[in-house]
Amino acid sequence: MSVYQGIGMTSQRTRERLVERIRAQGVRDPRVLQQIRDVPRHLFVDEALATRAYEDTALPIGLNQTISQPYTVARMTEALLEAGPLENVLEIGTGSGYQAAVLAGLVRRVYTVERIEALLRQARRRFHALNLINVRTKHADGTLGWPHYAPYDGIVVTAAPEGIPLALVEQLRPGGRLVLPIGTRREQVLVRVTRTTTGHEKEILEQVSFVPLLGGTS
Repeated sequence: MSVYQGIGMTSQRTRERLVERIRAQGVRDPRVLQQIRDVPRHLFVDEALATRAYEDTALPIGLNQTISQPYTVARMTEALLEAGPLENVLEIGTGSGYQAAVLAGLVRRVYTVERIEALLRQARRRFHALNLINVRTKHADGTLGWPHYAPYDGIVVTAAPEGIPLALVEQLRPGGRLVLPIGTRREQVLVRVTRTTTGHEKEILEQVSFVPLLGGTS
């Protein structure tokens, strides 16, 4: 039984429509689709937007940040998991906490870093309410990663730097994967970076639109 059973399950039909829409866009991993079905996205948005929680769209969460489109969360998660199961995953940009909650049901441990303390406080409350005991959080500059728990099997970044952050690549184990958007505000692509013994390899997945990755904390 899912850890989320019994939490806001009244909208199950709406969730099924969302899953079918994401599947139609090419996401096939049944584990990822099950997490999209199960994770109560309405708990990760403002109450005024709860009726839109299962639309396949990004929504504002305040402080000029957004909760990612469910398709994008599913696509990034699938891209991270495609080469096999992962133990330790680092997320840069906790935001609402939704991406971390999806990952929490698929990997052993999730480490997530957020630069905006007010957002992280809200996300922590949600993780606690959902009993996500395998998620560890940190208020810090995400561009620096979280070296203490490195190396990671996977890293996912939920905001867009202009290029590949080598500080994050260096926190991957050999063979580890980094999934992130890169580019300017006008044009971004989702890429998957695999660390090799001599450096890294980059694969472009598709066009996306994210808020920019910023350094520092607030």
